[in-house]
Amino acid sequence: MSVRPLSSPIRATDEQPYTPAVSLRLPLDPLLTCAVIGLGICSVITLRGATRNLYPGNPSYYTTRQGVYLGLGMVLMLALSRLDYAHLRRMKVAIYAFLILSILAVLGLGHASNGAQRAINFPFFSFQGSELGKVLLIVALAALLVERSRRLSQRDTTARVMLAALVPAMFVIAQPDLGSGMVYMVIAAIMLFVAGTPWRQLAALAAIVLASLTFILVAAPAVGVHVLKPYQVDRLTAFLHPSSNPRKQGYQQQESKIAIGAGQKTGWHGEGGQIPDGYVPESNTDFVFAAVGEQFGFVGAGFVLLLYALLISRALRILVMSKDLFGSLIAAGVAAMLMFQVFVNVGMTIGIMPITGVTLPLMSYGGSSVITILLAVGLLQSIYVQARASAALKGRVPLN
Repeated sequence: MSVRPLSSPIRATDEQPYTPAVSLRLPLDPLLTCAVIGLGICSVITLRGATRNLYPGNPSYYTTRQGVYLGLGMVLMLALSRLDYAHLRRMKVAIYAFLILSILAVLGLGHASNGAQRAINFPFFSFQGSELGKVLLIVALAALLVERSRRLSQRDTTARVMLAALVPAMFVIAQPDLGSGMVYMVIAAIMLFVAGTPWRQLAALAAIVLASLTFILVAAPAVGVHVLKPYQVDRLTAFLHPSSNPRKQGYQQQESKIAIGAGQKTGWHGEGGQIPDGYVPESNTDFVFAAVGEQFGFVGAGFVLLLYALLISRALRILVMSKDLFGSLIAAGVAAMLMFQVFVNVGMTIGIMPITGVTLPLMSYGGSSVITILLAVGLLQSIYVQARASAALKGRVPLN
């Protein structure tokens, strides 16, 4: 009986077929990609009607720029999807340092507008460190949790993760940008939950949050200490009594609800409207969902929400199919960011959530917001590609 030399190449046989290693350049997640493209198209169409009177002499000013932001973001998403996200784990210290520095740079060099210093103005766009920081924080926290995966039950791990999120969140709130600060903390809490942090520690975190809110909104003001500025407190509590001061704190939400109601089933088809006539402030950014409701009615608003449901469901699906814990935690952070921002933004336009300045992902106008979300989607696509490649290679490469 002949024996194959050890140096001879492996050949396929009937008993043990051999399939060559497949390429890692697998297709993107098609449903996730369709959701992103659909939301981008909806954004441009909505902004075309909502902003035609905002920039005199150039009715397409905002739509043109939004199209450029979406195009650039898609290119970055495709580029990031072709990288192995696992390499980011080794760069966690540099990523976290860049997160802090970008926020501090805005505090030091940013342009003040409407009492807030949230962005550094460049010729074509404004850089918001708090937006980019969301993705940077997700990656840094995922790497930290993987590093301490054997000590997740220890309170020290929970404290480190929450402190790592709290430091940039406090800098962001100081801008002031309360909404982004809240997003940071929600991301950290959800990632701890997905990592397997004990329920007792999560319950303790919830109790601390409730106690802090009670102190900031009730106890501290009662003794003359104001942690938040008066207008921030008014914005946070106005939704509880919208009719008590409809011309001031409750004005924006009242007009937003009127705009959405005017859309009825298929949208407002008359002259003017709440949005084009400027009755709803920030209708191209924070209150863009009101523009969707007025222009396209219940049908259009429902379609946009279905696209978000598809986007978030695919993020959760990628969380499950990831090949490792690092990928699952990144997907969890991205899903938490998307869910929280959609829920809060839509909720504040219909009057059931406080006004916190949280943007609607891929719909609100703004380069930093759009590019940040598409970078997050690029990470999801990278996790998807690597998971598919790992599944395709499993069991096909001979052990010898």
